[in-house]
Amino acid sequence: MKRWFQSKSINTPSPVGAVLSYLVLGFWAFIILFPLYWLVVTSFKISSQVAEGPFYIPFIDFQPSLDAWKYILVGDLSNDTIRNFINTLIVAPASALIALILGATAAYALVRFEYRPRVGAIWTFIGCVVLSIVTISLGVPWQVAVAVSAAVFFILLQTIGRRFKRALGNNDIAFWMISQRMLPPVAVVIPIYILFQRLHLLDTYAALIITYVTSNLPIVIWLMRDYISTIPIELEECASIDGASRYRIFSSIVLPLAVPGLVATFLFVLVFTWNEYLLALFLSSAKVQTLPLTIVAQNATRGPQWWNMSVLILIMIVPVIVIAIILERYITRGLLIGAVKG
Repeated sequence: MKRWFQSKSINTPSPVGAVLSYLVLGFWAFIILFPLYWLVVTSFKISSQVAEGPFYIPFIDFQPSLDAWKYILVGDLSNDTIRNFINTLIVAPASALIALILGATAAYALVRFEYRPRVGAIWTFIGCVVLSIVTISLGVPWQVAVAVSAAVFFILLQTIGRRFKRALGNNDIAFWMISQRMLPPVAVVIPIYILFQRLHLLDTYAALIITYVTSNLPIVIWLMRDYISTIPIELEECASIDGASRYRIFSSIVLPLAVPGLVATFLFVLVFTWNEYLLALFLSSAKVQTLPLTIVAQNATRGPQWWNMSVLILIMIVPVIVIAIILERYITRGLLIGAVKG
C-alpha cells in the first residue's frame, strides 16, 4: 500500500495523489465550463423551454431550435447585430493595437532612459490643457484654442517653469500613469462627452478609438515596462557597439524578445475594449454602436429573453476565445510578466 501514496520524484506524484489531483482539476473545469455550456444550450431553446426548464441535454431533455439564431442573424435584429459586430471588430483591435504600439515604446523609454521632468513644467502643462478645454467649451474653435494654449505653455515654461527645481523620476512617471486606471470612468465620461461634442466627433470611430487608447495606455505601459526590464541590457550594448542605432535596437532586438509580453498585453487590452460599455454608450448613438450596447438594448426593449441574449453573448465572446486559443503559446509566457525576478 505504501507505493500508492509514495511519490517517485518531485515532478511525479503518487498514484493516489494523481487521482485526487485529476478529480479536483476535473471538478474545477466543470465549474468553469458549465456556464459556457449552459449559454450554448440556451441559445438553442425557445421561450417555453427556458420557462419550463431547466433542460440540460439537447435531443433528450428538449428539442433544439434555431429560432433565436434566425432572429439575431437574419431576423428583426440582424441589421443591428451585424453593424455593431463590425463596429466592435474595427474599434477594439484598432485601439488595442495603437495602445500597444504607443505603450511599448513608452515602456522602453521608461526602462532605458532617465527622465527628470520638473514639477513646474508639469503643472504648467496641466494648466494649459485645462485652458484649452475651457476655451473649447466656451465655443472657441479647437484649432485656435490648442494653438493659444501651446503658445502660453512655451512662454510660461521659459519663465515661471524655470523657477521650480524639484524634479520627478521614472518611477514617479510610471506610478502616475497607472494611477489613471484608479479613476472610475463614470467620473470623466461627461467631460469626455462634452469635449468630443465640441469637436463634432460624437458617434465616430475616431472618438471611440481615441478614448479607448487613452484609457488603456497606462496598463500597457505598466505591463510592458515590467517585461522589458527583464530583457538583458547587455544585448543592446553589444548591438550598440556594432553600430546599431537606438531604433534598430528597439525594432530588431527588444521587440522580438518581447513578443510574449506584447501578445499577452494586446489580449488584455482587446478584452477591455471589446467588453467596454459606458464610454460607448455616451460617445455613440447609432452609427458606431458596439456589441455590448446591442445586448443591453435587447434586454431593455424586449425584457430578459435569455435565448436571444445567449446568441448575442456567444457572438461576442467566441472571437476573443478563438484569438486566445491561437495565441496561447505566447500568452502562457506573457502572463508571467514580472513574476520572476533575479
